[in-house]
Amino acid sequence: MADGAEIVLRQHGNPQGPRLIFCHGSGLTSDLYYPFWSLLASDFDLMIYDLRNHGQNKVTEQKNHNIPTFMSDFKCILEFIDQYYGDKPKMGVFHSISSLVSLMTPDTGLAAQVLFDPPLCRPGFNQLEFDAAAERASAMTRRRGERFKTREEFSELLSYLPPFSRVVSGVLELMAQTTLRPTKDEDYTLCCPKEYEAQILDYARSFAPLVDWDHLACPTKVVGGDPTLPNPYLPSFDFRHICTVDYDFLPESTHLLQLEYPLECATIVREFLTANDLL
Repeated sequence: MADGAEIVLRQHGNPQGPRLIFCHGSGLTSDLYYPFWSLLASDFDLMIYDLRNHGQNKVTEQKNHNIPTFMSDFKCILEFIDQYYGDKPKMGVFHSISSLVSLMTPDTGLAAQVLFDPPLCRPGFNQLEFDAAAERASAMTRRRGERFKTREEFSELLSYLPPFSRVVSGVLELMAQTTLRPTKDEDYTLCCPKEYEAQILDYARSFAPLVDWDHLACPTKVVGGDPTLPNPYLPSFDFRHICTVDYDFLPESTHLLQLEYPLECATIVREFLTANDLL
């Protein structure tokens, strides 16, 4: 990246197929979404990466863990993909904070994008609710434990937490495998330090209302969690009032909808790209 940080990019799926760029939500890792993106692997050339200080990437300085830096990283990654793997149309599939990063980054050259439950709101429209939820989520993140004796201890803890009550079988164990890294003390710690994750939640409140929905650079699909359900992360909003967006929500789903309904989410991606003559 521009500041010398390294991000591990990996290619999965069918190199001859249409190219999808995939990235995850804050505090998570792209490998955690395997139940979802593996359903696209037979047909798509999948380019998968973790945000800096997440997953397979080394932890760097906290001062650079912010949305403008994520935006700079995103452009660098897209340019590298074209240079190394060959230039062909690219579609984005992003969740949560990576959705916001894509929407905020100018001139990405994406042919289309599918955004799962982006942390967004219109200025003045439920913004106080959004800010209050972001403050709660940030405070909860800072109180979270970040060292565990075993991966099993971590996955067992997740089983008691409301955000993970609806995920498909195996996700809790997969999260323990993908979001923890071993320490020198022979225990495990979060790949993304909790202070880093909380910092992004603090930033998101400022950036969420800034998206210019009237001038989107490419066809955009937004898939939200069920806006009628209480959400322990950030509120899921109904985007049907925004004419430039193809919007759906999945009933009975929450912010982690790709880990709750992976088949339905993969089908939505295929149908949207087909409708825009990209398959």
